[in-house]
Amino acid sequence: MNRIITIGREFGSGGRTIAKMTGEKLGIKVYDNELLIKIAKESGLAQAYVAEKSENLTLSDLIGRSLSGFGTYNQVLVEDNLWKMQSEVILDLAKKETCIIVGRCADYILKDKADCLKIFVYASLEERINRIVSVYGESDVAPEKRLKDKDKRRSLFYNYFTDMKWGDPHNYDICLNSGILGFEKCVDIISSLY
Repeated sequence: MNRIITIGREFGSGGRTIAKMTGEKLGIKVYDNELLIKIAKESGLAQAYVAEKSENLTLSDLIGRSLSGFGTYNQVLVEDNLWKMQSEVILDLAKKETCIIVGRCADYILKDKADCLKIFVYASLEERINRIVSVYGESDVAPEKRLKDKDKRRSLFYNYFTDMKWGDPHNYDICLNSGILGFEKCVDIISSLY
């Protein structure tokens, strides 16, 4: 059976970077944006749409789901099919190879299907603000609002499709504070657990 590492993360915590560094250290493939390409290809949806909807829901999306008779029914069907396709792609990856999967509810999708080490990476708001400004630059939207909005969309998506609470330590094997530990130490911990 292939061994999988899933890494859920708060926006700005460096989870994606930690995943890439861990993949390099262990010599295994990391799926993040590559996963979006696979999902888009198999679903026939535009990659930009998949990137926007494969891990994010807004409050208006959820309201649209409850009011699906008012013109949003097709969108609900597309998003539900996207969830099914995303799940199938992740399950197929787990069958084919040892890898690291970033986000997209992979911890939930693989919970009973694979030898899976489930990680959640977080950091203080201040650490995350500093990181997104240094990595993504300034924008018209305040960094704190950007963080809260992105985490809220990830949380709504995760909570809706999994019936679990995003970031709850009970859903993961280990939660790592990248702001305190630093990226290298997070990589060392994940690698030693793997």
